[in-house]
Amino acid sequence: MKILFLNPPFQTRFSRTSRSPAVTKGGTLYYPIWLSYAAGVAEREGHDIRLIDAPAQGLMLEDVFERLSGFEPDLAVIDTSTPSIYSDAETARKIKEKYPFCFNVLVGTHPSALPEDTLLLNDSIDAVAVGEYDYTITDLAKSLEGASALGGVDGLMFKKSGAVIKNKSRAKIENLDELVFVSSVYKKHLNYKNYFFAAANYPMVMIITGRGCPFNCFFCVYPQVFHSRRYRGRSAESVVEEFEYIRDNFPGVREVGIEDDCFSADRKRVKEICSLLIEKKIKLKWYCNVRADIDYELLKLMRRAGCRLVTVGFESGSQAVLDAMHKGMKASQYLRFAREAKRAGVLVHGCIMVGNPGDSKKTLEESYEFARKANCDSMQFYPLYVYPGTEAYRWAKDKGYLKTEDFSRWLTPEGLHNCVLDTEGLSSGEMVSLCDYYLKKYHLRPRYLFMKLIQAFKDPGEGYRSFKSAKVFLTRLSRGQLGRGV
Repeated sequence: MKILFLNPPFQTRFSRTSRSPAVTKGGTLYYPIWLSYAAGVAEREGHDIRLIDAPAQGLMLEDVFERLSGFEPDLAVIDTSTPSIYSDAETARKIKEKYPFCFNVLVGTHPSALPEDTLLLNDSIDAVAVGEYDYTITDLAKSLEGASALGGVDGLMFKKSGAVIKNKSRAKIENLDELVFVSSVYKKHLNYKNYFFAAANYPMVMIITGRGCPFNCFFCVYPQVFHSRRYRGRSAESVVEEFEYIRDNFPGVREVGIEDDCFSADRKRVKEICSLLIEKKIKLKWYCNVRADIDYELLKLMRRAGCRLVTVGFESGSQAVLDAMHKGMKASQYLRFAREAKRAGVLVHGCIMVGNPGDSKKTLEESYEFARKANCDSMQFYPLYVYPGTEAYRWAKDKGYLKTEDFSRWLTPEGLHNCVLDTEGLSSGEMVSLCDYYLKKYHLRPRYLFMKLIQAFKDPGEGYRSFKSAKVFLTRLSRGQLGRGV
């Protein structure tokens, strides 16, 4: 079967796979990770596939059709996100006009959270996949090839004679080692130099070593909607083999991004991966997302294995706010972690979120004071973005804080993040202006600037990265492009 896997056109360099999809302030553009995994599985099963990432390649839909010349898809797998969902549905309509016999299925977190609403957006959407869809697509292709009933395809919701049919939920993949290396899919179908992460060395490759997250943060969309709150990890051997594959097949690559929601969820496995990387003398640098409860010894081992930077969702410096969002952490633990990461030689990119339950101007001051004391390599301050299917979305809706349910307004006209909440403690405008204020205040402190100068002196590569990030950062801030309220 001929299958098109499409990350559809939307805004220029729209990062659809990011946890908060948008055109990012720092130029970050994520790989279409989940679409690539499913494409790899389908290709391994013998299907004739095309994987096209329109935002990364600067393509309009007409350009996509031109690239498909001579390839008429029987099945189109269309990636989606909440802020682009109406555009994605329109893409399905245009694909059906071009290829009347093509079966269109929408995938991603949005259709997983709101499957029926998504399915009914227009008549050109034939089905949606709910949750992990690596094998949903191959099962669907098998049913379509055999002209058999779609009722046996787990994880699928589809239309039949005007009715909506919801199939049995698909079980999560337990043995992730059985999947193809996602980097091998990139190698064949994408250009790795099109992708960028502002905190990483360029060029970089993003991979996944585990799915799910065992923690209960109320805002995080992937664990609640897509992968579950149960962490499933690949074996250390599989992860390190993929590092070797990247080293040997991506000339000039300077960093590997481990994009698990929480790479440190299984510390024993982290130790095994690090020990194997050291044993095999793999010199690739890497970054990962961690919870701020790992100790100095593990951080030191990670550093020896090539870990350059960890991304941490601190979210708040107020203990009351942390408790209200089910973070399960103490602010004092955060400060200890920041000190120990610095001692181990690991950089920290921290995240502070504004608009959570109990947040106010006072708690944001506490968060800034925490950030100042932690003095991480970089720190984000951004409003809470709520997505369907999350506890945060239900909380905002039940409280009457959600200002619109027009998902296109989750972004500004330029494609930047938009704030759609007015809470009791903070209006959307206040959230945006305060984030802008503290972002500038944090990164323009004399102590911070001195730290970056010393860092640049010790490591010119880090200095160059900081210079590039600062240039984009200052340009965006001067234009007031942090985001704005509805």
